[in-house]
Amino acid sequence: MGVALRPLIADYKEVLPWDRLGGIAAIDAFNALYQFLSGIRQPDGTPLMDEEGRITSHLSGLLFRTANLVEKNITPVYVFDGKPPKFKEATLAERRVIRENAKESWERAVKEGDEESARKYAMASSKVDAFILESSKELLTALGIPWVQAPEEGEAQSAYMAAVGDVTYAVSQDYDSLLFGAPKLLRNLTVSGKRRVNGKVVAVYPEQLLLDQVLGGLEMTQVDLIAAALLIGTDYNSGVKGVGPKTAVKLVKEGKFAERIGESENAADPEELIRYFLEPPVEKQYTIAKKAPVREKVVEILCEQHGFSEERVSAGLERLGSSKGQATLDSWFS
Repeated sequence: MGVALRPLIADYKEVLPWDRLGGIAAIDAFNALYQFLSGIRQPDGTPLMDEEGRITSHLSGLLFRTANLVEKNITPVYVFDGKPPKFKEATLAERRVIRENAKESWERAVKEGDEESARKYAMASSKVDAFILESSKELLTALGIPWVQAPEEGEAQSAYMAAVGDVTYAVSQDYDSLLFGAPKLLRNLTVSGKRRVNGKVVAVYPEQLLLDQVLGGLEMTQVDLIAAALLIGTDYNSGVKGVGPKTAVKLVKEGKFAERIGESENAADPEELIRYFLEPPVEKQYTIAKKAPVREKVVEILCEQHGFSEERVSAGLERLGSSKGQATLDSWFS
């Protein structure tokens, strides 16, 4: 879910056309997988599944939406979460309850024939489990798409890779990447080009946020922004009751952070949380390697194991440059 920074940074978002997005993208893998699992479903919310009942929505998303990025001269590098930090346990427990309740509501809506509600609840019940993680990494390896295993938070890892210049930008739907110091954050990169809002279908375009512009516009340091986020509430703390984004900024600028953060119901040490955002555990030894798809392995995974159409898989592989001399892949690292 991330921190509710939207009202503070709305003025600094820049909608970019696809032809300006070429580069290497460190993608929050969990974030992307949830998008695939939530969005790639049947009309009643049932996810794509193979004959054995294993979910395959994420595999479809990894192949076809990754191919879409490659065609637009974007090199995707998927970054996977590791072990969550201890102060995230309460948030994760809350999310499990929300998913379980949503699953029950979905099943009830399906029985009642309420397709619209069924799809809504189904999307909220999406879960990234061990099978989805293992099969995602296996497919990415076969596709020749780089991936990195973070020791803890994937967004922290992506932010580090962007900060040291190994990737062009961090990609996530959440704004936490800015708190972790990502100099450039891109949103809406792995989502579908359309989204349903209040019953209407609207177009969705990539959005860029530059950390320097955000901090300069708000007249804050990164530590100030982190402090404001802690007053609002993050995945690691509950925030202060009644304090929204604008009030949080005001309190930080007035030097009242230490005074007010004590009102938070969360027991986490705020100084420890600030240090975590500034110096999170990250993997510094990783390789973003150029590799060609192993066509036979991709076909084995998707077609033989999970029943995908070989014709569709072949079309996706061609978009990735698996034929005609690997021209598309070669352009990534030229």
